Parts: sequence; C-alpha cells; structure tokens
Amino acid sequence: MDEAVLHTARAAILADLRARGLEDVAAVSALEEAMSQRRWWVEQWPDGLPYVAGLVAQDVQDALLDAGRRWPECRHCPAEAPLHTLAIEPDLGGPDPVWVCEEAGAEVGPLGGLA
Repeated sequence: MDEAVLHTARAAILADLRARGLEDVAAVSALEEAMSQRRWWVEQWPDGLPYVAGLVAQDVQDALLDAGRRWPECRHCPAEAPLHTLAIEPDLGGPDPVWVCEEAGAEVGPLGGLA
C-alpha cells in the first residue's frame, strides 16, 4: 500500500478543515477515524487507492453532519442564499476529487484547495 497517498489525503482534508475554521478536536478525531477505516479498506482493495482521498472527505463530512455540523459550507453562492454544503465529485471520491456547489452547479476547487 502507498502510505504517501494516505498522508496526502489526510493533509488535503486537514487543509480544508483549517480553511473553514473547523480544525478542532472533534473534526480531527473524525478525520483520524475515517483514515483508519479507509486504510483497512485500501488494504483489502488496493485498486481503490485513487479514490481514498475523496472517500475520506465524504466520511469526515458525514461524521460532522451526524454531530450537527456542516462542512464545508458553501462560500461560492451569494450570502443571501440558503446555507448549504459543498459535495465531493466524482461521487465515488476520485480520482482527482473536487468540491462542487450542487446548488449552483459549479466547481469550487480541488480537495485540499478550499479558501
């Protein structure tokens, strides 16, 4: 297994959490839990390695939503637009995952590139 891909995925997601002010204990714990589960998943299915970054991002997003937190909130739409989150595309998480605003139908940036 290519640990570098996993470390790169973790760094990208951590950067996006930081960019949206959610780099706290609960979010980082969700990230670590998702990394652990996806590490096992990639060990079982090595061909899934190109998808792991986007899948971990989706896992963290789901864990935070379960805890009542939205991440990442969309900043692409006007401030008066209803609050909504970005989504990872492609839906399976990769390869080359990007954040998109499904409301506007617009790509916002690559995973790890939120501002």
